[in-house]
Amino acid sequence: MRGATHAKWAACAAAVALAATACGSSGGSSSGGGDGSAVLSASWGDPQNPLEPANTNEVQGGKVLDMVFRGLKRYNAKTGKAEDMLADKIETTDSQNFTVTIKSGWKFSNGEAVTAKSFVDAWNYGASLKNNQKNAYFFGYIDGYDKVHPDSGSQSATTLSGLKVTGTDTFTIKLTQKFSTFPDTLGYAAYSPLPSTFFSDHAAWLKKPVGNGPYTIESYTKGSQMQLKKWDGYTNADKAQNGGVTLKVYTDNNTAYTDLMAGNLDLVDDIPASQLKNVKSDLGGRYINTPAGIIQTLAFPYYDKDWNKSGSEKVRQGLSMAINRDQITDTIFQKTRTPATDWTSPVLGTAGGFQDGLCGDSCKYDPTEAKKLVQEGGGLPGGQVKITYNADTGSHKEWVDAVCNSINNALGNDKACVGNPVGTFADFRNQIGQHKMTGPFRAGWQMDYPLIQNFLQPLYYTNASSNDGQWSNKDFDKLVDEANAETDTGKAIKLFQEAEGVVRDNMAAIPLWYQNGSAGYSDRLSNVALNPFSVPVYNEIKVG
Repeated sequence: MRGATHAKWAACAAAVALAATACGSSGGSSSGGGDGSAVLSASWGDPQNPLEPANTNEVQGGKVLDMVFRGLKRYNAKTGKAEDMLADKIETTDSQNFTVTIKSGWKFSNGEAVTAKSFVDAWNYGASLKNNQKNAYFFGYIDGYDKVHPDSGSQSATTLSGLKVTGTDTFTIKLTQKFSTFPDTLGYAAYSPLPSTFFSDHAAWLKKPVGNGPYTIESYTKGSQMQLKKWDGYTNADKAQNGGVTLKVYTDNNTAYTDLMAGNLDLVDDIPASQLKNVKSDLGGRYINTPAGIIQTLAFPYYDKDWNKSGSEKVRQGLSMAINRDQITDTIFQKTRTPATDWTSPVLGTAGGFQDGLCGDSCKYDPTEAKKLVQEGGGLPGGQVKITYNADTGSHKEWVDAVCNSINNALGNDKACVGNPVGTFADFRNQIGQHKMTGPFRAGWQMDYPLIQNFLQPLYYTNASSNDGQWSNKDFDKLVDEANAETDTGKAIKLFQEAEGVVRDNMAAIPLWYQNGSAGYSDRLSNVALNPFSVPVYNEIKVG
C-alpha cells in the first residue's frame, strides 16, 4: 500500500522499535455479550515501523492507525468518498491557498484538546528531514518543503512556511502549486494530529501511542499481539461498537484460518488461497468477498543497470505476456482476483479514471510473442528472473510459483523463473527499502484514497515515497505535475490517464490482477464489513 507524491524526495526508515509490554489473553473465548463490552480477536502482522502516522506506509500498521487516529477527513466505509471528520470546513478560492477550520471539542485519549496546532506540529514533524519519516513526501506540496526536506544537503528550516496557525481551531495551508483535489487526500493517516506528549516525551509515546480515535493501544508484544481497547471518552458517531480488538500476529494465514475454524480467532481478513475452494461451505454467510482498491503488480529494480538499459522494456513486456492471468486467478484465487488490464483499480470507475483495457495485448497471454519479445530485448538478465516476495502472508508462494511456471512454459525453459521467498513482511520491506532487489518483486498497492493520482504518483513519480524500484520518466512526471495543477477535475483525470499511458509504454511495472477484499469471521460477530481499502471496519463490529 501505502504512500504517495513529487520532485526528488525520499524518506528513510526509522530504526526505532515500538517497545513491547506484557499482553493478556484474548481470542474467540473472550467474554461479554451484546452490550458493546466484549473484545474480538483478529489476524494481523507486525508493522514495519513504530506507529508514527508519518512513518507508516504499509497495511498492518495502517490498520492500527485507522483505529487510533481521526484526521481532517475520513473515507466513507462503503463508498470511499472523502468526508469531513475533524474538519468543519476547508476553504479555498484558488486551489493553492486553503483555510482550515477544525471542529472544537475533540480530544486525544490523554485528555488533551485537539487544536490547529496539533495538526501543524504533526505535519512539520512528518516533513522534516531529520525525522526520517517514510511519508514525508505527502507534505511535499506545502510551501517550504524544499527547505525542511531538501533533495541534498542539510535542511535550512525546521517548519513549513506554508503552514500557519491562525487561531485555536484554524490554520492556513499554502501549496507550491494548485492542487484541486488536495483536501481529498487529507484522510490519509500521515495527516493525523499529534498530542504535545509526542514531542515532549517521544520515547514514552512510542511505547504507548496516544491518538484521538475510538480505540487506545493497551499493549503490544512484537511477534505476538497488540491489544486495543475501546476509548469510552470518544463520543463521535463512529465510536466503537465493541469493547476492543486484540490483533494476533500470524506468519502464516493458513494457521489463522485454522484458528478461526477452531474457535480460537474471530476474524481473518486474508483468506488463504488454499482455502478459497472451501470457504463458502465452511463459513456460509460469514464469508466476505468484495471489490477493493487493490492491485497486484511485479515491480523492477531500475537501480540495477540490467533492468534499466535500452530494450529492457521489451523483456518486461514479454514477461507480462508470458503470464496466464486468467488461469491463475481462476485456479488459485477462485475468481477472488480479476486479471488486470491497467495500473489502477475498477473501484475508481471510468469517471474516476479507470481505463479498462489500457494494457492491451501486453497483458494477454501469448507465449509465442512473449518469447520473441524477451529475445529482442536481450534476454533475461543473468538468464533467470527471481521473483522476491514475503512468505508470511497473502498466499504469495502459490501465485508466485504459478507465475513462474507460466513464464517457464512460455519461454520453454524450466529454470527461467523461480520464486525467492523472504520470511517476513517486515524483512521484505526492509530489503526493498535498502535497494537489495536484483529482479522483479511483489508490489501490491492498496489505495490510500480513491483518486487515480494515488495509483500513479506514489509508485511511479521520480523518487516518490513508494517508488521502490526507482523508475523515473520525465514525460510521466510532467503530466502528473500538470494534472495536479489542473483545477478542473475532469481535465486533471485525463492528464493522469495520459501519464498512465507512459507507464504502459515503458511497462514500468507488470500489472497482474485486481484484488477483492476477503474475510471470514466467527459466529460471535455481526455487522462485519470491509471498507474499499479491504480493511475491516473494526469500530462497527458487534460481538455476542
